[in-house]
Amino acid sequence: MRGNTVNDVLKYQIGISLIKGVGPVLARNLIAYTGGVEAVFTESKRILATIPGIGTVLASTIKSASVLSRADEEIGFIEKHNITPLFFTFDKYPRKLSYCEDAPLMLYVKGETTFEMRPVLAIVGTRRATDTGKIMCEQLVKDLADRYPDVLIVSGLAYGIDICAHKAALKYGLDTISVVAHGLDRIYPYIHRNVAKEMIDNGGAVVTEFLSGTNPDRHNFVQRNRIVAGFSDAVVVVESGIKGGALITARIASSYNRDVLAFPGNPQEELSKGCNYLIKKNIAALIENIDDLEYSLGWESKREDGDTQRKLFVEFNSDEEKLIYSMLTEEKELTVSAISLKSKLPVSQVNALLLNLEFAGLVKALPGNAYRVLI
Repeated sequence: MRGNTVNDVLKYQIGISLIKGVGPVLARNLIAYTGGVEAVFTESKRILATIPGIGTVLASTIKSASVLSRADEEIGFIEKHNITPLFFTFDKYPRKLSYCEDAPLMLYVKGETTFEMRPVLAIVGTRRATDTGKIMCEQLVKDLADRYPDVLIVSGLAYGIDICAHKAALKYGLDTISVVAHGLDRIYPYIHRNVAKEMIDNGGAVVTEFLSGTNPDRHNFVQRNRIVAGFSDAVVVVESGIKGGALITARIASSYNRDVLAFPGNPQEELSKGCNYLIKKNIAALIENIDDLEYSLGWESKREDGDTQRKLFVEFNSDEEKLIYSMLTEEKELTVSAISLKSKLPVSQVNALLLNLEFAGLVKALPGNAYRVLI
């Protein structure tokens, strides 16, 4: 019997992401129960119906799904337009996002960038940005480029603060990616197509979870916002009204245990009310400049002698703490089980040591029982 080709496997990976009524969480359960993504489609209806969360109605939907033919069409599109598909099990799938329970099964990437071993900062805000908001946004990106030249700027390519963040990143030589709420057969808004191209040409990317032909419908933007939050170490809100996508992104980021930061503003100004609300409700830390961002995130600038200063002032209570900190400094991010395996220390001891390091402000807990150093 002929083995599956790469495209055969990809067809099933895309297909499972398209089954109505099967979201990311349930799809992962299906794959786990059946033993593989292809098995989801080849398993009997009777067996599928016994899987928790499926039942007979959804089992019938899976067996009668026409999604595989649509998946074949999409494979043709991504091959023609040099788009990279990333299934959630792929090595290149962004690790920070993979820790989020509702992370999309599939991502489609136009361009080339890496999310690993570098700080990732989302900058979001209102589409009706004021001149003050744009100035604050550009100044922050300029200072980030000076102090953290490897930082990756993430936003949504929308009018206002989003496009300001992308343009500033390009201006000051930072990689930047946009997460869009439609298929990669278009750019919305169309006026930003040249910025998107410049991002791709300069080491960035345009990313989506939606198939080609998908319109930028309103509900897609909420889905898009969770990817922006999930990609990032922290989300900065520059300006926002009391309602809108930026606040949704901030709340999602908080639920993912990401840091949220916001610029305060005049309480009488409509576009300050969202940021002030986030600060008032302790969802976001107040920042006014790069120094506040560094303080809030525990980042240490890569200015002269930065690494030396960190080595001089970090104190450890034991050799085991020093070992774990050194491992995280080298790897940037590790799970508790990985630390236990590499250090040959029991998980219970690793957890206790990590708690000490966290209390000392040296490491940060992440979703998925993982940790990273505060850089």
